[in-house]
Amino acid sequence: MKKAGKKMLIILGILLGIVALLYIIWVILSPGTIRKYDGEKSLSEKFVMEVNGAPSGFFINSTNTDNPVLLLVSSGPGSDDYVYTDKYKDMCLEEDFTVVYWDYRGMGIAYDSSIDTDSITMENLLKDTHTVTQYLKERFGKKKIYLMGFSGGTHIALRAAKQYPEDYAALIDMAQTVTDSPDRDTLMYGFMKDVFTSRNDNADLKKLEGMVEHLPDGKVKCTAAWIDYVDLVHDAGGGTIWNKTEFEGIVLPIIFAKCYTVREKINYIRGLKMYQHAPFSEETENFDYRVEIPELSIPAYFISGQYDYNCPWELVQEYCSILRAPAKEFYLIPNAAHSPLWENPKETCDILRTIKEKTSDE
Repeated sequence: MKKAGKKMLIILGILLGIVALLYIIWVILSPGTIRKYDGEKSLSEKFVMEVNGAPSGFFINSTNTDNPVLLLVSSGPGSDDYVYTDKYKDMCLEEDFTVVYWDYRGMGIAYDSSIDTDSITMENLLKDTHTVTQYLKERFGKKKIYLMGFSGGTHIALRAAKQYPEDYAALIDMAQTVTDSPDRDTLMYGFMKDVFTSRNDNADLKKLEGMVEHLPDGKVKCTAAWIDYVDLVHDAGGGTIWNKTEFEGIVLPIIFAKCYTVREKINYIRGLKMYQHAPFSEETENFDYRVEIPELSIPAYFISGQYDYNCPWELVQEYCSILRAPAKEFYLIPNAAHSPLWENPKETCDILRTIKEKTSDE
């Protein structure tokens, strides 16, 4: 018995040593640093500051701060997107814009356990957007800036463009959320069914059928937890990154990101969980922007990946076609799903450069 006990202690010690070593390696690989540039007018900043009584986080990249400012409203809700800029190095948007990645109140690097979750409302986030915009306009000496929402962040960006049009040269939304009606669920269902059928994947086909209700008009309605439905979209290749699972496309980039410290990575997850229980999450249910926001007074541009069925691109194209705006355009990016700015950076950045040229005098 004594020998067995001693052996178990040795094994436990080895396991603890391995865990400690892996943690040390993780810390070394997580310095919390961001892209740097040469040049007098270049800028690389990462900081947290108070906005309307709550912390907001910022990553700012620019090769030349004389360029227009682009405020990128993070996805989720509650997901910081600088992680993809950290992983997919070919993205060079900072050569044409001063890019400001914004972690809105209490999320990402701005996570604070003491924040009042009830304060995370659409009203407060729109006020924060306005305050951040004024800060950026004053700091960089701009009359207007560009506003870019990504995925869940398009809820905020689209509404801010409607409420504060005088602040923005244009709205540029990537993976626009359009509606959570059966129209969306049906497009997602059709994509997944086609993919799983082509793979002879009967297990996922059965799982898919168990997640939906077939309606009399031929459409389907998702009856499962939304996170599970989206996870299945990832399995079909139409999620965050084309043909990558949620673990490959989201989890691994966060784990190995250099732009966050270990503490910031842990807080990233804590912020995500907090946003799931915030009023903002409920306020972004049962929406249809085709009805709620049919008109904008500034130019509006929409970018989607051809395999994006997290926010189905067909709905974005339809929304762009019916939206009344001084100028508008829909761009479909090949070889990309939900994140074309990072998946196909050359084509997406070329489009953003074109948008800048079109709207520079507006």
